[in-house]
Amino acid sequence: MIDVSVIIVTYNSEKQIVACLESVFAQCQNITQEVIVLDNSPADGTAKIVQNRFPQVKLILPGKNLGFAAGVNEACRHATGEFVLLLNPDTIILRNAIGVVVEFARANPSYGIYGGRTLKEDGSLERSSCWGLPSLWSLATFAVGLSAIAPRSAFFHPEGLGQWKRDTVREVGVITGCFLLAPLTVWRKLNGLDERFFMYGEDTDLAMRARKSGFRPVICPAAELVHEVGQSSSTPLHKALLLYRGKACYVRTHWSGIRQQAGLWMLQLGVGLRSLAAAMLRKPDSTWCALWKKRGEWLAGYPAFAPEARTPRLAPKPVR
Repeated sequence: MIDVSVIIVTYNSEKQIVACLESVFAQCQNITQEVIVLDNSPADGTAKIVQNRFPQVKLILPGKNLGFAAGVNEACRHATGEFVLLLNPDTIILRNAIGVVVEFARANPSYGIYGGRTLKEDGSLERSSCWGLPSLWSLATFAVGLSAIAPRSAFFHPEGLGQWKRDTVREVGVITGCFLLAPLTVWRKLNGLDERFFMYGEDTDLAMRARKSGFRPVICPAAELVHEVGQSSSTPLHKALLLYRGKACYVRTHWSGIRQQAGLWMLQLGVGLRSLAAAMLRKPDSTWCALWKKRGEWLAGYPAFAPEARTPRLAPKPVR
């Protein structure tokens, strides 16, 4: 059996995909791997680049933008490895990171979900490899601005995990989809990603479902990679709309009753206060102001979260 199936979902990634794939193949030292790329952007040149420069890659062309969750699920149907590794196209693998995290997972099988340590191009820490799970307290600190005032405080910004530099083995709330390893058996037990999350929030939902199944997401700090954040979003507003749709979807999925209503209210309050501050500073064109104006859109979540579509759409059965 192949050790790991590397799953890369691309969208307008022609400027990043070469460096990513070159690093994946160059840093493959002690494992066997297959690389599966699903291209969500038929209009750009990503697919041709992959076909011409990396013929060993399994390329999937759905002909439309499936979104991240559905794209990952479709690619994972073709996986034959012992593990699947979700990898962003805007990453560069360092020092055999894939082999390192696979060895760590084999030595520590009870965790189920594994992440690494992401860095910026200059070698400094890039914190988005993992986060804490959302809670009423974390949304309250966001709502009143404490998380912005003290972003390195574990108390006032609990989702940011405080001063921790991601340099020790540690259980975390969420492993983000930029670098996420799971045994294929675990992936199938969890039914993959919930496809109602078009983009953003799907990894948080997966982490919550993994914990309910007895797994404990963990960071392997020796598995290092470079990550350029936000390359798949065309504008700051577009990214913000996707991000807050995802947050609202998570709250609507995993919380109920008064807790759910309080969570949605605090998301709205946090955006509203930031919009007010931007207006007072005479910045009416800020992303916060635009996000506030569109609050009715993102608070409802993605269309698939409408009352008539509450049933999660999870990964289909694997290809035989």
